[in-house]
Amino acid sequence: MSTPRVAIIGCGLVGEKRMKLLASGAVTVACDLNIERAKKVAALTSGCEATDSVEKAVASSKIDCVMIATVNASLAPLAKQALLAGKHVLAEKPGAISVREIEELEAASQKTGALYRVGYNHRYHPAFLKAREIFASGALGPMMFVRGRYGQGGRIGYDKEWRAVPKLSGGGELIDQGVHLIDLAGIFLGEFTQVDGHVATYFWNMPVDDNAFLSLRNAEGKTAWLHASCTEWKNMFSLEIYGRDGKLQMDGLGRSYGVERLTYYKMLPQMGPPETSVWEFPGEDDSWKIEMREFFEDVRLKRTPEPGLKEAKAVLRVVECIYAGAGK
Repeated sequence: MSTPRVAIIGCGLVGEKRMKLLASGAVTVACDLNIERAKKVAALTSGCEATDSVEKAVASSKIDCVMIATVNASLAPLAKQALLAGKHVLAEKPGAISVREIEELEAASQKTGALYRVGYNHRYHPAFLKAREIFASGALGPMMFVRGRYGQGGRIGYDKEWRAVPKLSGGGELIDQGVHLIDLAGIFLGEFTQVDGHVATYFWNMPVDDNAFLSLRNAEGKTAWLHASCTEWKNMFSLEIYGRDGKLQMDGLGRSYGVERLTYYKMLPQMGPPETSVWEFPGEDDSWKIEMREFFEDVRLKRTPEPGLKEAKAVLRVVECIYAGAGK
């Protein structure tokens, strides 16, 4: 398969963004329950059919894979339909709203051999790609802990949007932005075997959390200390990875989050002030493009996507533990 043919399900802002980043003609079906939105997105490329029928979209002989950009609660049911129809799937994070849903997707994927990738695009930001390169070299030495913060300020009416409706979102800030932090921290520390923390609703008048505070430990006791918030007011992102021999610090994600930057602190034998290297990435965010390119490589090579079902399940296990403890 040289150029997989794509169906986009969910033609809101994210679906439209993916369409614009794909080559002309790559998307052959645009699907949304609002047919006018589907027509709008279909008109962005040549040879694209608009439909409001999910069944028609996933069964179409014109497509090889499906990209799903809907509310959280619809991700897994739609992905299951696509997988059972033999279509490879790229779904937005968190990919599902429960471990049980992920297990159903695992069964569907095993039945047909169709692949599933979850859209944790932060893995493909340039600062993170450089950080993984340094980490993989062993330069940080044995890991100690990770500290991460991810925050945004919401907007007027934020508490009336779908993210504030539990049956659509599956939760609040923890399952919205917090899942990115959990996913990234797991790359450096592995599986988290002890989960502590809590969620709170401090500002927004909504039945879901606007802040999440997590303390996660792996089997060796190495800790990820994470905070996700939609009461940050000034958007911010910070992820620090501490090893015995060095530290990596990622700040910013571009645009309103500030210029993306990676700082590497190399501990010297005599200790004292470290040797410091800084990389800045002021360009456009290409993480979505890289993510989709990797998805197409998954399909071409028939390789297991990473992040895929395994990674999505690991993140949602943490989310479920925190929400269970909070009674949410």
